[in-house]
Amino acid sequence: MPTLHPFVGIDVSKALLDSAARPASRLPQVPNTPAGRARLTRHLVALAPALIVVEATAGLQAPLVVALSEAGLPVSVVNPRHARDFARATGRLAKTDRLDAEALAHFAEAVRPTPRPLPRPAICELDALVTRRRQLITMLVAERNRLEMMPARVCGSIRRQISALRRELERIDGEIERAVAADDELRTRARTLETVRGVGPVTSATLLAELPELGALSRREIAALVGVAPINRDSGRRRGRRACWGGRASVRTALYMAALSARRHNPTIRAFYEQLVGRGKPKLVALTACMRKLLTILNAMAREGAVWDDALARGH
Repeated sequence: MPTLHPFVGIDVSKALLDSAARPASRLPQVPNTPAGRARLTRHLVALAPALIVVEATAGLQAPLVVALSEAGLPVSVVNPRHARDFARATGRLAKTDRLDAEALAHFAEAVRPTPRPLPRPAICELDALVTRRRQLITMLVAERNRLEMMPARVCGSIRRQISALRRELERIDGEIERAVAADDELRTRARTLETVRGVGPVTSATLLAELPELGALSRREIAALVGVAPINRDSGRRRGRRACWGGRASVRTALYMAALSARRHNPTIRAFYEQLVGRGKPKLVALTACMRKLLTILNAMAREGAVWDDALARGH
């Protein structure tokens, strides 16, 4: 009789790691500490699971995923919304850490998301820097908005905070530049992507850090992954309006800013945008289509290791 390889779900909190397996197997609850993660990893290596599923939990899952991946275990980090929707669909309405782990194990068994290999340390570092840059931008925008509505007595404090955030943003931009320059692969890929008019260092760094699949998927797969592929909403004779949904919001934001720039400075994207608007498409729909076209071109360039070429761009 063949050996059964169980499917494991792990619920990650700041203090604890709760685990469950299907078929049922006793798994320890351990503290979310280096020693606790090492203990759980040893237990799972002995168990030899077919797949381990962990939710993306604001970065709390990262040390665990590193420990599991370095031990050679197949681990997939999934969108919490997908896991929770699956739990509701199976009738699991109650919510505890233990029940969440059981739901993740069931999700692993039924859906079987593809494990993603652990990114290289250079990419993990770049990802952390890009994430920090986005956090600084969010804080800077919030302080600027406060400046417009707060009384004069506190405006000085807000202005000082804005100045400090600007200095830190400049420092992080320099760190991102140095991180890309220090790694041969990242430096080469960034130079390739930045040959596209409209794609600057921030966009290329975001793509390199948060879309490592660029160049490895088809045009349809990469568009669906990012969330710029229109989704059908048809039922019977009804033909609903298609819309983009889901995907990686941070990558979409970077593509949106790149498409705005490309609409003005990139002849290929500008002509495509004007053609769509001339056919009566709303401007936002046309701009979203430009984002998708730009992503498709970048995906082809990354796959082929080719710099921008007008003929290549027209073919996508």
